Amino acid sequence: MLSRTQIRQFLAVVDTGSFTRAANALNVAQPSLSGGIAELERQLGTRLFVRERRRIRLTEAGNLLLPMARAIEREFHQAETRVGQLPVTVRPIRLGVLESLASAWLAGLVAGYGRTAAEPLELLEGGERELQAALASEAVDAALTLIPPGGLRFAHEVLWHEPYRLALPVNHPLARRDSLRAEEVAGETMLARRACELLGETSRFFTERGVRPRFALRSDNDDRVLAMVAAGLGVTVAPNSLARAGVAMVGLADFARTRTIGLAYGPHWTAQFGPGHPLVGLVRTTSPLSA
Repeated sequence: MLSRTQIRQFLAVVDTGSFTRAANALNVAQPSLSGGIAELERQLGTRLFVRERRRIRLTEAGNLLLPMARAIEREFHQAETRVGQLPVTVRPIRLGVLESLASAWLAGLVAGYGRTAAEPLELLEGGERELQAALASEAVDAALTLIPPGGLRFAHEVLWHEPYRLALPVNHPLARRDSLRAEEVAGETMLARRACELLGETSRFFTERGVRPRFALRSDNDDRVLAMVAAGLGVTVAPNSLARAGVAMVGLADFARTRTIGLAYGPHWTAQFGPGHPLVGLVRTTSPLSA
């Protein structure tokens, strides 16, 4: 297969009329240039130059190759000029995000990072197990996820602890209470957060206390569930960080469940991004305070 070097050597000999001048123009040794032309002729199976005593002229095959060689060199030059002007694509940081994290906090984090980012950011949503699998396979570089009591097998740091509370509309008669017993909400309409890590445990908590409410909504979308709480459709159990305008977060007696949110790092994080990456500092400084 012909190479660009061979094409440029051929054109240099044509344009300068001499192997010596062509070698000087290309800044190569003349034997190297002669060898390159000889290899080109061998590949094409024909002579391209007739070497006379004081001049060099093209053979019929050389004249046939000349316009094609110039076209090839023009294409190479255009490719270098056009592609070389394009910005270099920077590999994004792939951040795993627990589905039940508060969108408002995450949006603030993304906006803050975007103002100073060297690398773009990609988000991958998932549950606790999905994010751990993504970390192990290096499908994500880091993950904002649950940290179980025993920790993770990945390097990680704890960001905050928070309790689960009962979310009610702010104008609800029980919204000003510090704590409620399950029996006190027996007549309430419930909204089910299907993305909740404690969904099964929450259901058992109420069932064991004889509370079997009517459900007006079952959704994987926490934003929608909390918006419907604020609108008065019903109440739900949620981590305290999901609080928003129009929603009161009230403790549940005998339901002392908490969760720990942390930043877990993929095995390649330190080698690729270093320990002091701006995203890590921003996560630390903007994390919701434990309640």
